[in-house]
Amino acid sequence: MNHPIIAADQLCFSYPDGTVALRSVSFRIRPGESVAIIGANGAGKSTLLQQLNGSLTPTTGQVRIGDVPVAPATLQEVRRSVGMVFQQPDDQLFMPTVYDDVAFGPLNLGMKGADLEQRVCLALDAVSARHLAAKPPYRLSAGEKKRVAIATVLAMDPTVLVMDEPTAGLDPYGRREIMGLLTAFEHTRIITSHDLDMVAQVCSRVLVLHEGEIRADGAPGDILTDTALLASCRLEPPLSLQACCVCGR
Repeated sequence: MNHPIIAADQLCFSYPDGTVALRSVSFRIRPGESVAIIGANGAGKSTLLQQLNGSLTPTTGQVRIGDVPVAPATLQEVRRSVGMVFQQPDDQLFMPTVYDDVAFGPLNLGMKGADLEQRVCLALDAVSARHLAAKPPYRLSAGEKKRVAIATVLAMDPTVLVMDEPTAGLDPYGRREIMGLLTAFEHTRIITSHDLDMVAQVCSRVLVLHEGEIRADGAPGDILTDTALLASCRLEPPLSLQACCVCGR
């Protein structure tokens, strides 16, 4: 299938204080791709993510999800297709129990009874968290919160998963768990991260954003070894691809 699932055309966005966050950003993402958007702090990554489900509206330009333009009249349809996982799970988890949090979205779509329970259980199973269903979110570890936040989005049965810094704040074990999930999912995945070692392992394509512009778009092996490009965008190669300072390899 060559038809893009996400198409951004000449996106520009400025905040009310005049800060220009995006400058003529255009790209296409195909179904099933795992795409990383990388850049230094302030590059425009989070602003760009919020354009994809209509949380922010571009000053000029357009985003399309399949054949549907992102616009006020289409937000309900767009947000069922594009699931957003926030960087901070506490921004996403607000119900008394994990089960209630995961059920919240489907319940508001009118799902109930056995269908609702099945949807919740499937979402929790997808992140190996069914045993957490009765727990209050505030009693969870950081890694558990991340997985449950992902489950709240999976319960809406989206075609696109958008994740802002999915491994931030996790210990090595929690990081490996999230990386395993990101690798196993068959959804189209769009990920922002400063964890370039994770990007190298999980993503098949990398967009480099700098000062609101896309400076490069290519395979991780090409982008993440281009030291001149990365340096010009205030980035460094992932540790796994840096030469050993002792042996030079």
